[in-house]
Amino acid sequence: MIGIQNIELQYNDRVLFGGVSFLINPGEKIGLVGSNGAGKSTLLKIVTGEVSADAGHISKPKDSRIGYLPQELPLHDGRTVWEEAESALSSIKKIEARLEKINEQLATREDYESDGYLKLIEDLNLLTEQFNLEGGYTYHANLEKILTGLGFKAEDFERQTTEFSGGWRMRIELAKLLLQPHDLLLLDEPTNHLDIHSIVWLEEFLKQYEGAILMVSHDRTFLDNITTRTVEVVKGKVYDYPVSYSRFVNLRAERREQQMLALKNQEKEIKHTEQLIEKFRYKASKAAFAQNLIKKLDNMDRIEIDEDDSRKIQFRFPPAPRSGKVVLKAQQVGKKYGERSIFQNVDVEVERHDRVAFVGQNGQGKSTLVKIITEHLQHEGKLEIGHNVDIGYYAQEQAKTLKGNKTLLETIEDAAPEDLRKRARDYLGAFLFSGEDVDKKVSVLSGGEKGRLALCKLMLHAHNVLVMDEPTNHLDMRSKDMLKNALVNFDGTLVVVSHDRHFLDGLVNKIYEFREGKVKPFLGSINEYLEARKFEDFRQVEHSEKVKKESSSPRSNNDYEQKKQLEKDLRKAQNLVSKLEKKIEDEEMELQVLDEKLQDPQQFKELSQNPDFYEKYEARKADLEKLMEQWETAQKELDILNREKETLD
Repeated sequence: MIGIQNIELQYNDRVLFGGVSFLINPGEKIGLVGSNGAGKSTLLKIVTGEVSADAGHISKPKDSRIGYLPQELPLHDGRTVWEEAESALSSIKKIEARLEKINEQLATREDYESDGYLKLIEDLNLLTEQFNLEGGYTYHANLEKILTGLGFKAEDFERQTTEFSGGWRMRIELAKLLLQPHDLLLLDEPTNHLDIHSIVWLEEFLKQYEGAILMVSHDRTFLDNITTRTVEVVKGKVYDYPVSYSRFVNLRAERREQQMLALKNQEKEIKHTEQLIEKFRYKASKAAFAQNLIKKLDNMDRIEIDEDDSRKIQFRFPPAPRSGKVVLKAQQVGKKYGERSIFQNVDVEVERHDRVAFVGQNGQGKSTLVKIITEHLQHEGKLEIGHNVDIGYYAQEQAKTLKGNKTLLETIEDAAPEDLRKRARDYLGAFLFSGEDVDKKVSVLSGGEKGRLALCKLMLHAHNVLVMDEPTNHLDMRSKDMLKNALVNFDGTLVVVSHDRHFLDGLVNKIYEFREGKVKPFLGSINEYLEARKFEDFRQVEHSEKVKKESSSPRSNNDYEQKKQLEKDLRKAQNLVSKLEKKIEDEEMELQVLDEKLQDPQQFKELSQNPDFYEKYEARKADLEKLMEQWETAQKELDILNREKETLD
């Protein structure tokens, strides 16, 4: 158990923590939440000892092991991906080296009865046991599993770390952390540098993690799927709820409503008591009664309302001018950097009012295609922008390109059309910049504040197409919810790159997946896409295992055998779909007959006399629901098999 006890911290005249306390129990998964600037990252640093508090202390067992992943880490050069990740296992490597040395000595010595030889045997047994306990016999497999789960391919393992971008190198640091046994993991925005598939993998890994986790994240789905407790930091205080984030939001609102109602009742009671005191305090016969009322007021526990940072960005995108039916059309588009091909033969068509998401692993070209669309980046193939299309672009690095030497007010005034310049302060106020904030230099803003300023700039013009590359990075959850709400109500066309499942859910209706140099469309929601992708990955793993088992056969790599097996699987899947469709049709017809009988008063009376009728009727409806679910699963498998057949053909 680790205790955060009465932590106080003040920066200049701002109280960041005013006596913060809570416990972290073994194995607990805790989400640490709050608005940008509330002090979440600072609190993690206090737990690690990186930042000293003004008062209070952190209590922890002497031998406790704490792992910490900050938002930014120093990166090391001169090693391969495998070597850098393996460096986290220094204790295992030391034991391995000692075991190797002892085995060499045992192989050359012949004084089997000597004390020295027996001591070597004893050391060998102890070290072997320790090696086994620390995972020495499985670390290669664990290392490969974690690197692969975080998006690295087998051929990447021997590449130098310097060949990778900062985001990919942060994944190596995360892999190093996950490889080590910790009693507590402190994670500060662990999904920032991950794509959607790696986030899903990390989610599953952390759910099974035996140690405790205290994490800061603005990914609602990620928090909901992992954490069972939420600690909110608000204006120097913490509020602790034993539930996941979404449940916490509801409970928090309910609790504040109850507190406000209780406070209102208490204020009525206080007012009535004060009136009685005033009425009787100067009457000798009632003086004792008045004194009792005064004591009652003095001893009354005054109800306090939980602090709440209720500030929210409030905005709507301007009405979108009408564009042509086809907003953009890409035909056989490709992009290379030198000899490296990012993608090729890409066909994408976006129509007016489409809501499109680009998803897939990092480095597969999502942002590159966005730049081809918005910045006319040189490319192969043909890209046509439709009639009367006006694109508003939020670039992933846009916040970084804001001019640091300008104030916020100057930034908006310079970007605004002449008729809107007088309203620059109003626009900034809608994005939570008010008073003296507008005179701050852009260079002193946090990542979340720069993101809000970039969104504010986007609001100054009426666009009919919005292209947004990772717009939720660094935004807190309230700001993300407001942005999503504004985009849902936007009456133009949307193309968005994002790895945030909650943000995409209900926002987009068409998905393009970037994978292995190709871009494929998927019609459906983000959750349907992830389900289909998970099932496809499972089939690929299954197929890989089958290939391994048949590796001794000369026909294991034969296309004919592969097609033959695929056709067999296809027939089986088609038969299952047809069989389920027939069952569903029969069940629906029988229920329809029953429904018609229930409409007839006489038959309804007769059926109602049977005590089991309604139970059986509801059971049949439940059976129909199960059949529909089975059909959906079978149809998805059939679709995947058909896509595999198209690939082989």
